[in-house]
Amino acid sequence: MRLCAIALLLCSIIACSSDNREKGAIYFRLNANPTTLDPGLIVDVSGATIAAKLFNGLVKLDRNLQIVPDIAERWTVSDDGRTYTFYLKKGVRFLNGRKVTARDFKFSFERILSPEFRSPVTWVLQRIDGAEEYMQGKVKEVKGIEVPGERILRLRLKEPFSPFLGLLTMTAAYVVPEEEASRPDFSTNPSGTGPYILKRWIHNNEIVLKGREDYFEGAPRVKKIVYRIIPEDLTALTEFELSNIDVLNLPASAIKKYVQDKEKNRWILSQAGLNIYYLGLNCSRPPFDNPLMRQATGYAIDRHRILNTIYEKRGIIADGIIPPELRTWKGPGGFNYNPEKAKELIKKSGYRGEPLLFYVTQDQEVIDIAEVIQEYLRKAGLNIKIRQLEWSAYKEALIKGEEHLFWLSWWADYPDPENFLYPLFHSSNIGARGNRTIYKNTEVDRLIEAGSRELDKKRRSLFYERAERLIMKDAPVIPFWHKKDFFIVQPWIKGFEIVPVYSIDKGTGYEIEIRS
Repeated sequence: MRLCAIALLLCSIIACSSDNREKGAIYFRLNANPTTLDPGLIVDVSGATIAAKLFNGLVKLDRNLQIVPDIAERWTVSDDGRTYTFYLKKGVRFLNGRKVTARDFKFSFERILSPEFRSPVTWVLQRIDGAEEYMQGKVKEVKGIEVPGERILRLRLKEPFSPFLGLLTMTAAYVVPEEEASRPDFSTNPSGTGPYILKRWIHNNEIVLKGREDYFEGAPRVKKIVYRIIPEDLTALTEFELSNIDVLNLPASAIKKYVQDKEKNRWILSQAGLNIYYLGLNCSRPPFDNPLMRQATGYAIDRHRILNTIYEKRGIIADGIIPPELRTWKGPGGFNYNPEKAKELIKKSGYRGEPLLFYVTQDQEVIDIAEVIQEYLRKAGLNIKIRQLEWSAYKEALIKGEEHLFWLSWWADYPDPENFLYPLFHSSNIGARGNRTIYKNTEVDRLIEAGSRELDKKRRSLFYERAERLIMKDAPVIPFWHKKDFFIVQPWIKGFEIVPVYSIDKGTGYEIEIRS
């Protein structure tokens, strides 16, 4: 009876799914329903991935992580690095047919900063002169946002910030039409300038996008994109096998199987992301307030072995904090496994065997990695106790600094070394803003700040290189690896590429071969 029930279920999946494909559409999987599609409110990757196809900003990233024109055809930067002047393209229109002007960007940016709107991403634009006063309700407009002409937008910063153009590639800097953005349903029925429009959103089921024939850079090749919202990995894999999903980000549990499949592995694409997975050490309490103990921890763990065994080579070993794609200098090098040196440093530090709390989430893969780390540290002489917490409790515990050690990752919001150095290691970000190791080093702070103000790329890289080397010497974190993404695509899909930042993929390069 049980086998019959499974067979009937599989037949029903085939019958229900295969016949319901939209003609000429490419199918993706989302593992969660987006919370919103309003670019001023988006904080999740699912929503940002879709918003990138519905909206545009002044600038965007190409596949080489270079900043290139989007709605702005060109721009200039003043000699002091504070004033950016953008000149908009002609012929860019919102979905309602109205042409985009510089005032639309002024409205969109002030909307993000408005205290009434309560955007969670105000930090993207907060460096504009007058933003703070506007956010506090002291003034009626942001003085650093000027409109000298219909197609000219001028942004003036409080002080030079060299990664500013990178910030403008983010979702929060997309332009929205004022007459549409005031609608109560704008977050679920948005209207923008992008290559696609939202045709249908059935919550927790699917999102369907339709290509725009009047897109200012030309109509997309694929006329429809369908995102099927499937939380369960096994269901998503089954749907891919049934040809009901065309592009699938392979779950960790399935990567080895597909890589070893001689027929299917030729359809797998992989690429290391702009991320860092690390073991964090609480610098504010003993024994990890002592850098000798932190360094000992790095030497005690064989990161290469963990990557190649339990993590099944799904990443590249980290030789520092910053992903290699964002560096113009040689990485400082990670900690090489040296258990004898680890024991020597632990002895020198004065550690006496007191229990050390290792906080992790309840994700099984994280627990497995933590147990291996625990064993390495036990052999070095550390008394490690693992404590599992659900995600919200875990974040709260790290903010309070309850733990001695923790496991976490960081992913780039924009492709710049500053986006790894400043949030994770600047002392102003201790706590919820990113610096969960409670690390303080005034020289590191100075170098990060100097790099963010420096306009010359070579000099800027020197500041960041010195900051990264100091951080690795202080060892508030033990960098492990940069995780790879593995995608599998159906043979009839052409033009799909893995992108390191969600906003790069506008969906305009896909093609579908006609199947007989």
